[in-house]
Amino acid sequence: MNHLIVYAHPRKESFNHAILETAVRGLRQKGHEVVVRDLYAIEFQPVISSSEILGGIGEDIEQEQEYLKWADVITFIYPIWWTGLPAIVKGYIERVFTYGFAYRYVNGEQMGLMKGKKAVIINTQGKSHSQYAEMGMDKALLLTSDTGIFEYCGMEVLHHEVFESVPSSDEAVRLAWLKQIEEMTSKA
Repeated sequence: MNHLIVYAHPRKESFNHAILETAVRGLRQKGHEVVVRDLYAIEFQPVISSSEILGGIGEDIEQEQEYLKWADVITFIYPIWWTGLPAIVKGYIERVFTYGFAYRYVNGEQMGLMKGKKAVIINTQGKSHSQYAEMGMDKALLLTSDTGIFEYCGMEVLHHEVFESVPSSDEAVRLAWLKQIEEMTSKA
């Protein structure tokens, strides 16, 4: 299978980067083709232009859309910042998941155009699951990303893993989480 990983974290020393390395290694060991789009490394420009709003896209966006067309499974790895997607990921969605490519309206009905694609979302967060649940943010995060973006575009969300309280977690916990990523990729 063809796996596209859209990765967003500015630090190579981050736990997100350890997740990325573990996922790539696991998928390749199973014989899958893997392409990583590290949004910070490629200096992805997240700000949509007025010409893009009118439907004109540049070569950079056409290239990202080609990666999406190629992929059977698209994995997003990013931290939760300010109870949502980092700006660079939000900008990727806004600029790459364009009308006519990722979705369209037919007779007033919305149609996801990415049917047949699978999505995996892996997040890290500073708060605990219980802190987010108390505020209702756990459900809001899933509704915003899984339903409002990926399912809206016709994708099937296979997994959405959220690793909690990452800054205060110890090495044993992080190793257990990486083992969970290994197991997930071995089933891919």
